[in-house]
Amino acid sequence: MKQLTVPPDVRIRPYGIADRPRVLRMSDRLSSDSLYTRFSSGTPRLPRHYLALLDGLDHWDRDALVALDADEIVAIAEYVRHRKRPRRADIAVLVTDPWQRLGIGTVLVAYLAELAARRGIVEFDADVVPTNTGAVRLIRRGWPAARSTREGGLTHFHLPLPG
Repeated sequence: MKQLTVPPDVRIRPYGIADRPRVLRMSDRLSSDSLYTRFSSGTPRLPRHYLALLDGLDHWDRDALVALDADEIVAIAEYVRHRKRPRRADIAVLVTDPWQRLGIGTVLVAYLAELAARRGIVEFDADVVPTNTGAVRLIRRGWPAARSTREGGLTHFHLPLPG
């Protein structure tokens, strides 16, 4: 795997409850297209239920990492372990528009995959809007063994974790 790098002024760390105002401010840097590709529905701002889910992280079965530029969150990646299949987890990534296609999502997913693997997760599941070419490209490049199926208007990917 190639060396993962982020700009020197970007920090990656776990999401914390004090990050809620930063996540709320992310809406100002997200286009309607970015919100649609993440939440699979038209929404003008980050949905309230999403904020509630982040506030409920237990940092084991549900966890998230954030990328910060100065004091602002520019990206967030999260996983949620399946209850009935505890060795699998759903993954989702949200990158603000100015930071898209700069590798931040790739770095967050790589760190999140390492974290999840240490917690016994062996596979991520990801539902992707087919027009989200950045996410599809990230998956195809990072997971050559990925399997996919179409489910409704989404492409469902099974992403085995290394090791």
